Amino acid sequence: MVEEQPILEASDLYKTYRVGRVSVSVLRGASIAIRTGEWLAILGASGSGKSTLLHLLGGLDRPDAAGAGVRHKGTALRTMSAAQLDRYRSRSVGFVFQFYHLLPELTAIENVLIAAMVRYTRLSYMQRSAHLRQRAADLLEAFGLVDRLKHKPSALSGGERQRVAIARALMNDPDVLLADEPTGNLDRKTGEGILDAIASSRDIDRSASSEAPARPPLTIVMVTHDERVAERADRIVHLADGRVVEGAPVGA
Repeated sequence: MVEEQPILEASDLYKTYRVGRVSVSVLRGASIAIRTGEWLAILGASGSGKSTLLHLLGGLDRPDAAGAGVRHKGTALRTMSAAQLDRYRSRSVGFVFQFYHLLPELTAIENVLIAAMVRYTRLSYMQRSAHLRQRAADLLEAFGLVDRLKHKPSALSGGERQRVAIARALMNDPDVLLADEPTGNLDRKTGEGILDAIASSRDIDRSASSEAPARPPLTIVMVTHDERVAERADRIVHLADGRVVEGAPVGA
């Protein structure tokens, strides 16, 4: 039986930053393989390099020259042109951060639509505007925000803002959702609601239309320092000393 190719794979990642005259080595040969449809939690202490690893997986930053780098469906990110990397970031992956990064002057639905504006040209966006607006509204409704579409971030609670951010991350129907401490800025009860929202994102219909075949399930990669948060995932790995240490599947 041939093993399925990982949807996202990092091999021997190194990342060093310069802080003044000092070189700080964050990742030291980190490797990880992520299966299609799984929810993977990367658990590590603050400052262990979790966010750095997530940024490299999402193409927001580049690893050092040493090592094999990151591959998405077998294609190496380092071989992509700038335009191809932009398409990867806008179409193949969606990002959720600890701080919501919503534009304060826009409503909830407009913040979600920003993702589509980044993906499409102005003309293409205008041609699809009705369909895209309906998709944004459907996503917000799925996360319990049907009565908050026209509210600006200042009128939303922290949990509501994060659910808008999740909807925005899913707007372009990515293969992978990358979540960086998505509950880190919230109280425990609100954080549980956000984890429920992330879990429910796997059940959202990813077919292009009713006639189209269903797409593969959404893959989720979440980094956190909180063991209780990590336990919601299908599998947990640990990041320590700049490397990934595999853990047992949850419930094993």
